[in-house]
Amino acid sequence: MPLGTMATDCEIRVDFDKLRRDRLAKMQQQLKEDKLGALLSFDPDTIRYVTSTRLNDWTNNKLARSCLLPAGQPPILFEVGSAIETKKRLSPWVKDRIYPFVGSMRGTFPEPVVYENARKFAGMIASHLRELGLEKEPLGVDLAEIAFLRALEAEGIHVVDGQQTILKAEAIKTPEEIALIETSIAINEAAFWEVIQFAKPGVRENEINGLMRNVMYRLGSEEIQNINVITGERSHPHPHDHSDRILQIGDLIFIDVVNVFLGYKTCYYQTFVTGRPSQRQLDVHKQVYEWLAKATELIRPGVSTADVARVWPTAQELGLSDEGEAFALELGHGVGITHWAKPVISRMFSLEHPEEIKEGMVLALETYGGLGNDGVRIEEMLVVTADGYRMLTKFPSQKLISCPCVGSLLP
Repeated sequence: MPLGTMATDCEIRVDFDKLRRDRLAKMQQQLKEDKLGALLSFDPDTIRYVTSTRLNDWTNNKLARSCLLPAGQPPILFEVGSAIETKKRLSPWVKDRIYPFVGSMRGTFPEPVVYENARKFAGMIASHLRELGLEKEPLGVDLAEIAFLRALEAEGIHVVDGQQTILKAEAIKTPEEIALIETSIAINEAAFWEVIQFAKPGVRENEINGLMRNVMYRLGSEEIQNINVITGERSHPHPHDHSDRILQIGDLIFIDVVNVFLGYKTCYYQTFVTGRPSQRQLDVHKQVYEWLAKATELIRPGVSTADVARVWPTAQELGLSDEGEAFALELGHGVGITHWAKPVISRMFSLEHPEEIKEGMVLALETYGGLGNDGVRIEEMLVVTADGYRMLTKFPSQKLISCPCVGSLLP
């Protein structure tokens, strides 16, 4: 359950020291299982998972930070230079293992500097590995510039795929992680509540987007990665955006939110209608909810992703030519410190390459359907328990809610 958005002196709430220890222990265990000497990450989510540090959103697509996690050793953080002194004060668990990052901000530096910095940073990594006796062991890397990868190879380092190691380590959530996800959901749902009271003819999609952002930032959102607001004839076929379209009476509205609270994400679609729905809209909504319910009812440890994918319609049943075209219409995926985590469920590959659903995974299940100009999308988030699942999302999605809604949502 959500435990509030602040730490306090009188309640443990989320035990952040335990969260840091547990995340690091899970990553170290996966390094051992995958027989890696170390892991080098440039992904902001992984850097946070391993080091419990972050910079603001402007660094997220710059490849401006990195961390090295040697097997059996504490992590080493390579930070934007001007942030190092702050990190030493505010993140004391890394203060003795923090160095300036040497990169090129996605190649934006002068070209000779790009390649020179790549060689310098590769030399720094190689030096750390030699000091630890790990220079001959495989180094897992997730994201990196080509110049830097070539420089690592020139240092004689055996570079392998570290992304799978990261995703496997992050797949099972701790109680603290689940509590943070639930709080992120609560913030998301508060914004949905405002939407159903605000949406009416004359309101534009971008106004709904702005309203939701205001509510969510006020409640403690750290970042909002997207709010897609889709209405009326834009709802089928499925887009993934928002516009300045003006709502009219009878328009369907579906909204997708990826909220971030202390690093932990939501992935959450809900569908509403402006005024009274037509029978066709009710029929589409009923079908989409039934597809979601069938998948949800299957969730428990030991079930495979293929078992879930089989209850969803084929691409041809959706009027499309193949599963590539239908990808992400009927979908399941893990959620946590990353927006997409393992396992991913899709008819495009799950039937041939099933993966096991395990206790402690947090899943988002989402279904979509459309007829004419009317499209409906619904998504719920749940955690897999020892004997089934526990629903984390609370917003009522069984029935199509009319906007503006001023009365009770209860039957």
